Amino acid sequence: MDRETATPTVRSMPGERAREWAARHRAYAATSTYVYDFVWDLTADAAGPFCTDVDGNVLMDFTSHVGAAPLGYNNPYVLDRLREFDLVDPLKIAGQDFYVSGEGVGDEGLPGPTGLMERLVDATDHYGMDTVFLSNSGAEAIENGIKICYDHTRAKYGITFQGGFHGRTLGALSLNRSKGVYRRDYPEIAAIHDVPYCDDAGSDPASCSCGFFVDGTSQLRRMLAPESGYVDPSEVAYVVLEPVQGEGGYRIPSDAFMREVADVVEEYDLLLVADEIQSGMGRTGKPWGSDHFPVEPDVISSAKGLRVGATISREEVFPAERSRISSTWGAGDVLASAQGALTMDAIEEFDLLDNATARGRQLVETLRDADPDGVVDVRGLGLMLAVEFATRELRDAVIEAAFERGFLTLGCGYKTLRLLPPLDVTEREVDLACDLLLDAVADAT
Repeated sequence: MDRETATPTVRSMPGERAREWAARHRAYAATSTYVYDFVWDLTADAAGPFCTDVDGNVLMDFTSHVGAAPLGYNNPYVLDRLREFDLVDPLKIAGQDFYVSGEGVGDEGLPGPTGLMERLVDATDHYGMDTVFLSNSGAEAIENGIKICYDHTRAKYGITFQGGFHGRTLGALSLNRSKGVYRRDYPEIAAIHDVPYCDDAGSDPASCSCGFFVDGTSQLRRMLAPESGYVDPSEVAYVVLEPVQGEGGYRIPSDAFMREVADVVEEYDLLLVADEIQSGMGRTGKPWGSDHFPVEPDVISSAKGLRVGATISREEVFPAERSRISSTWGAGDVLASAQGALTMDAIEEFDLLDNATARGRQLVETLRDADPDGVVDVRGLGLMLAVEFATRELRDAVIEAAFERGFLTLGCGYKTLRLLPPLDVTEREVDLACDLLLDAVADAT
């Protein structure tokens, strides 16, 4: 496949083999998400945002597997480095009971967990972070983030934000304030409070419409006020937020909102946990979504594009007691750690942060200039992009119409479509994606 000339080529979506494959899978799999019957053919050509399905359709994937494939398909930088390494078995070891050699401990092999942790410390040095705990997933990264805060503070309250999504384990679910289906009828961690999350990047305290700022103060400050508030700040273990909300609708907050959060956590000496599972790893045009705003997180939870889960903080925040946090497999997925480290190397070597900023701006400006019917907002930060529609039904119809053209997108929030192209997406590919999306909107309306 020549990435420079590839375009979606579709006979029917989904094709006969894809329908059969999906039906076979669903016969055994628990009911879950599965947006549509797209079945990637691992043996067929794929490059960048282009891939081939089991019916021979060439598709353009602007989901990057919900951000978990930040360099798209078959990135040569990662694959070429992996081919240099003679793979062994097991590739997943008891990584917090055994060590594995790798870059950073004297040899020139493929970077393993140690090399990945070194890179993460370098990437968070401006926040004073020096310690990493690796795990399997984003939910585990969040779980360990709040666990170390509970341990460090010995406090009982957690504060989250409306619209937030932090994962599907019971602890992470307790923090969620997006769709009710995620939490309904499950037990939760007690003493979690929430406040509104900013839904207008251009707002200030006077023009705020989300409810965070009210009567000359903020809901967060009012909650914690020593005399009139209802939560004792000395009993708050953490404040957790997404720098840009993901599942909640790709909401980009205002500087005023983030500055108030920063001021409050500093005033009361609260630990701030930044959920960077979608917004981190260069997705927004900076290493971390937090880097765009006047906040300084004490804990960063990362995953998806990192290929593993990671909880990053300062040594004194982590428990000093052995076995207080641990995992058989955490820090033990040798291949995934190597992929994460090489992804970080590729982002730096090929200036993909600058590319994310430029290509994201191109896509937003192109769609705004087109002003398609039914679209009420186009927004984004780097390549974390959203198109909001007048109704949920129209959004869903556009996703289906795009799919029929071989263009893969995803929904989020209530009526928003999200776009997550690979970080090395090209100008041509963005133009092609905009044409496909605009055609899908025209068809759906």
